[in-house]
Amino acid sequence: MTNPANFNDSERLLDRMARCGSASVPEPLRITSPGARQSNWSAKVLSNISYNLYNVALVKLNQAGQAPTELDTQMQAYNLAESFTAQGSLSTGTYIIISRIGDKNVFYAPV
Repeated sequence: MTNPANFNDSERLLDRMARCGSASVPEPLRITSPGARQSNWSAKVLSNISYNLYNVALVKLNQAGQAPTELDTQMQAYNLAESFTAQGSLSTGTYIIISRIGDKNVFYAPV
């Protein structure tokens, strides 16, 4: 059940943002979005490039019981679960979800 006080606080914050812009909102409360473009993708690890940077290929998910179909789109992505200063050890063929943060592709897959 929603708390009416929380709803009112959120509504006031949105009203203030509409009047004054996002500059009046404290930094931890800001949420930004790149717009309508997709920001998460399903992918498969192809190889390790260096440290925690990997070559990955986007995949299309099929019906349950069928393996995903590898697409022609390949990119590089960082595994945030691994050290940035040690050689990565994630297995080739591991399926992951990639997100875009700034100008980098990242994913989190424990080894």
